[in-house]
Amino acid sequence: MRNSVDFSGRPFHFIGIGGIGMSALAYVIAKRHLPVSGSDIRSSHITERLETVGAHIFVGQDATNLDFFRPADATLPTTVRESSNAQGISLNSLKSSGGVSTAKSLKYLPQVICSTAINPANAELGAALAKGCPIFHRSDLLAALIQDYQSIAVAGTHGKTTTSSLIGYMLLQAGLDPTIVVGGEVNAWGGNARMGESPYLVAEADESDGSLVKLSAAIGVVTNIELDHPDHYESLEEVITTFEIFAGHCQTMVGCIDCEVVRNRIQPAISYSLQPDMGADYTVDAVTYSSEGTSARVWERGKILGQMNLKLLGQHNLSNALAAVAVGRKLGLDFKAIADAIATFEGARRRFELRGQYHDICFVDDYAHHPSELRATLAAARLQFKAPRRIVAIFQPHRYSRTLAFLPEFAQSFKDADIVVLSDIYSAGEPDSGQISGLQVAKLIGEQHPQVHFQPTLASISTLLTEILRPGDLALFLGAGNLNQIIPEVMAFYQNADGVLSQVVN
Repeated sequence: MRNSVDFSGRPFHFIGIGGIGMSALAYVIAKRHLPVSGSDIRSSHITERLETVGAHIFVGQDATNLDFFRPADATLPTTVRESSNAQGISLNSLKSSGGVSTAKSLKYLPQVICSTAINPANAELGAALAKGCPIFHRSDLLAALIQDYQSIAVAGTHGKTTTSSLIGYMLLQAGLDPTIVVGGEVNAWGGNARMGESPYLVAEADESDGSLVKLSAAIGVVTNIELDHPDHYESLEEVITTFEIFAGHCQTMVGCIDCEVVRNRIQPAISYSLQPDMGADYTVDAVTYSSEGTSARVWERGKILGQMNLKLLGQHNLSNALAAVAVGRKLGLDFKAIADAIATFEGARRRFELRGQYHDICFVDDYAHHPSELRATLAAARLQFKAPRRIVAIFQPHRYSRTLAFLPEFAQSFKDADIVVLSDIYSAGEPDSGQISGLQVAKLIGEQHPQVHFQPTLASISTLLTEILRPGDLALFLGAGNLNQIIPEVMAFYQNADGVLSQVVN
């Protein structure tokens, strides 16, 4: 059924507009020349980017933010519907513009977009309800956008940001000018979204809150299926059901049959696998993993397509690239165009992102926060940093519910690290049930690993790192919380150490 989100000119107001998913949607809406406003707890480079395309940003989620709009009986000015301003329309210009639209049903009261992260008791949300604003979950808006395009929606417990970004980049490099909405920032388009002029849209599809079931794409992709959000799902079976509904809504399903659940329960129309004997439509052989990247020969239904090289490290990224090959071929792209794009893709930020190198220490930021992701990321790191170079894994557990649910798996996830540094748990808004703590996690990991340090705060972790890191190390910051905030100060310490060393030498 057609989503009831209105793209004809009615304003959009995003509560929590600075979030990675919300801001991507807000950017595309603003670039579609629609009035956009939104609020967040603090300003950021993400909200500043939105301001450059005409969004009006409020700092603080206050009920008075909704006073920005005229009463409900006011109608939209003609300029909202007819403007061709490529930078979007700010609410300031909307308020001051003259003329009244003939579409009397269009009101100034905005469509309010929220994510699951917004508490029902949020004052701004309460004001929106009191004023009679239509309220939509961010997934409703994404679903409406997906229906407006020939869309590729990428889902999966792991790898969906890299895979959706890679597919978007491939279409961009092939000249197909896609609109892209992803859950990570990509240097190739300067953020987490871009607006194209073609019928194609590439979107990351999130299963975390169950809203995946709302999406209906021309091409759906499932990279893998595991339980990752025990705060929402009680069992893996519930997760599988969500993916099955999503798959049923998509015209064509592409899936990785290296995942047993995808193979047996999703049964994709187009399959890919890293194992040549799996009988997948797309597979690889002659695979080489190195510190410089990955190379492989690609097969399509028993015939050689050609050689594929990618800069991204590790087996998991080869699988992500193979998903892009499958989608590209479904869209009719020549393999050379696909391979050329994959060879130049730099990856998304916070996905093994090199932040800097000082005192011969590499500082890398990665979003991994599930045991499977930690193992894959550390295995990829070990490809690049072979002994005697040390991998120092600095990990911030994310959410009490996830940490408790996967405690035994976390304990087994750090075999490729030489040193493990653990912080206390990042709550992500969850209340502390008192059942699990960072110290307990550290003790359990310590039963499997010889060098584990627990430091409860970011400040104490920063201090410890200035004491234990040495030239040749990889300092790998892992987690979906705020751990990466300390990377600049730790790098600055070793940058200064380089300066002191240089003065002594001179």
